[in-house]
Amino acid sequence: MPGPRDYYQILGVPRNASPDQIKKAYRELALKHHPDRNPGEKSSEEKFKEINQAYQILSDPEKRAQYDRFGERVPFNFTEDFGFPTIDDLFSGLFEEFFGRRTGHHRRGPTRRKGADLRYDLKISLEEAAFGAEKNLSLEKPQRCSACDGAGLKPGTSPSICPECRGKGNLIYQQGFFSISRTCPHCRGTGRIIKDPCPKCRGSGVEMVLRNLKVNIPAGADTGATLRLRGEGEPGELAGPPGDLHIILYLEDHPIFQRQGTELILEVPIPFARAVLGGEIEVPTLEDISRLKIPPGTQTGKIFRLKGKGMPSLNGERGDLHIQIFVEVPAWLSGKEKDLMEKIAEAEKSDAYPLQSAFWEKVKKARHPKKDQNEAK
Repeated sequence: MPGPRDYYQILGVPRNASPDQIKKAYRELALKHHPDRNPGEKSSEEKFKEINQAYQILSDPEKRAQYDRFGERVPFNFTEDFGFPTIDDLFSGLFEEFFGRRTGHHRRGPTRRKGADLRYDLKISLEEAAFGAEKNLSLEKPQRCSACDGAGLKPGTSPSICPECRGKGNLIYQQGFFSISRTCPHCRGTGRIIKDPCPKCRGSGVEMVLRNLKVNIPAGADTGATLRLRGEGEPGELAGPPGDLHIILYLEDHPIFQRQGTELILEVPIPFARAVLGGEIEVPTLEDISRLKIPPGTQTGKIFRLKGKGMPSLNGERGDLHIQIFVEVPAWLSGKEKDLMEKIAEAEKSDAYPLQSAFWEKVKKARHPKKDQNEAK
């Protein structure tokens, strides 16, 4: 596009116009000639480009002074210094005029980038999850190179400006009215070329180091809970801030307890005689050994509950311990025990075994359904 004859004339303001007058004129003309309001009109598109070009120069005190001094022989090239405005720049300029919000310029060059986050899977015991714990971790992780401080340069050397993007880190491609910005592939967005890389990190700016970290496990933690250590991730690019370390907790299986939220389930075998006669039995809890009273005739599968002996939640409330009884018959008997059991068997009464009686009643009905129906009539 040919250079404008007079930027003041394009905006329709006098040469001694104030910054507010220039802003007001630009706003009115930009709205009038905006391509979205004049679809398909090539003249409006060209006019809109001239308006933005004139405003970018006259709204900058330094560039306006240069323009006032040199006129059309202004000693900078618009295309190289500004680039053609992208659609984002056009709207952000209007937003700034209307709402006073600055959005920045797309040609500001490479910026600092935050480092990537890291993940570490940590296994913890049920007791550590229940009462909390402090864990010491030793892990190898990347950090800024100690020899070059993350610059990637051999000490005493300096980087060269990227010849492709001229140090801006991005390239602008013109496609009709629109401009598209792409990360420069030559310097990967850094805007610089390292000719003499650091011998320790080979130009990456990063080295692997062994870190010893302390992690506090909160009481009530469960599988899937995430703890974040700020600043313990990968180092940022161009002196950007480091990322974070995310520690994912995994609860190890316990040999006797099963966890369901804040509830604990415990299966306890008891001798046959204790189930028959009843009495007290010992049961383990997370803290100690407790005593539980069971009534005579306790059956396999019976569940008892100890309140407040389960797992705590993160807010401090604690669940219960559910104890499921399994009656264990002796695997072998002495002669005396066998004689006693035979005497008990001879004296047994069927109504002392309600589950057994109910079972055979179901068997009978299943094998002779018609007979049972006739008897009912």
